[in-house]
Amino acid sequence: MVKKKKSGQQEMENMQGGANDKEHAGQAEGAGKKEKNQDKEINGNQQDDEKSEQEKAGETVDTGDTGEDMIAGTGETQEAGPGHDGEKLKEAQDRYLRLSAEFDNYRKRTLKEKSDLIKLAGEDIISGLLPVLDDFDRALHNLDKTTEVDPMKKGVELIHSKLNEFLRQKGVKEIKALGKEFDTDLHEAVTKIPVEEKKNKGKIVDVIEKGYLLHDKVIRYAKVVVGE
Repeated sequence: MVKKKKSGQQEMENMQGGANDKEHAGQAEGAGKKEKNQDKEINGNQQDDEKSEQEKAGETVDTGDTGEDMIAGTGETQEAGPGHDGEKLKEAQDRYLRLSAEFDNYRKRTLKEKSDLIKLAGEDIISGLLPVLDDFDRALHNLDKTTEVDPMKKGVELIHSKLNEFLRQKGVKEIKALGKEFDTDLHEAVTKIPVEEKKNKGKIVDVIEKGYLLHDKVIRYAKVVVGE
């Protein structure tokens, strides 16, 4: 009986030991599988990294080809550039020469027109003064033939009036000076004389030479005597 009990205990111990061995073996197998899975994951990641690096390298190569094409295209443009610039320069030079010639012709024509204008500027005025000159010639011709003063005086007055009318039509106007306040913009003081009346102080008391305006511009200042 004792032997049977011992043998039963040994069997139980052996069974427990076998179970423990199986557990240890299962744990070892699980750990081995985990290590294999981890190695696979590591290898997969490495392969992915290698693929991405290869793709990047391929893109870089393609980009390099594109850069070479761009450089080649730029070289072609640079080769075509000087000829194109030369054509533009030639066109600009031709345009400049034409404009220079046109301006020179315009300048010569303008100078000629100005010269003709200066020469013939008084043509209209001279033509208008010729009848007045004719009247003076007739008056002088008849001066020796008559002894009457009044007809000669009236004739001279008519000529004077005719001349003044002609000048008025041309924009010439006499500067009124006698009895006016002295104005440096219109008058030129020849001298000053003392006056008895206070109202005449600073005023023009005599006109030595008349002054005239041409379209409100002074063409001759009136020479006057100012009271003080």
